[in-house]
Amino acid sequence: MKRPILLALASLVLLVGAALAIADDAAKSAAKSNAAAPAAAAAATPAQAAASTAEHRTFLPGDFKWVDAPAGLPKGAKMAVIHGDPSAPGLFAMRATLPAGYKVPPHFHPADENVTVISGELYMGMGDTWDESKGHALPQGSVSIMPAGSHHFAWSKVETVIQIHAMGPWGITYVNPQDDPRNAKQATK
Repeated sequence: MKRPILLALASLVLLVGAALAIADDAAKSAAKSNAAAPAAAAAATPAQAAASTAEHRTFLPGDFKWVDAPAGLPKGAKMAVIHGDPSAPGLFAMRATLPAGYKVPPHFHPADENVTVISGELYMGMGDTWDESKGHALPQGSVSIMPAGSHHFAWSKVETVIQIHAMGPWGITYVNPQDDPRNAKQATK
């Protein structure tokens, strides 16, 4: 009876010893990596170095640089990129000001889309066809999270400001290609 207990204790001691050895190796490896970090940082491009040494940034409402929304959205919206680059891989955040009566026909995005209503009221519906009866009012402070590929549409009745954050590159594909403003521009050429 004593022998099985001794074997169990010996096994436990061996397991603990092995775990400590693995932890020690990991600590030594981390120390080597940290020692090599300055050399890796020196070899980084200026953009990589800036990204790795990003500073805390604060934006006041007057700090946003508003520009016309990209051609993939109906005319009238203004956009301001807050963080990242929506056209490149990686996290980004941007705001959009939608005038009263603004409509975005049924569409979807290549990545999950997270929308926060900053002011005003956004209406959103799910589906392949425009049907306001399927829409829901999202008042100020609301958040909508949609998985990539979710077919949805949106509109505003009053001027509305939203914030979008997602993984880039951001894109928009209309369910009906005739609804795509980029196609309307090509047709008039």
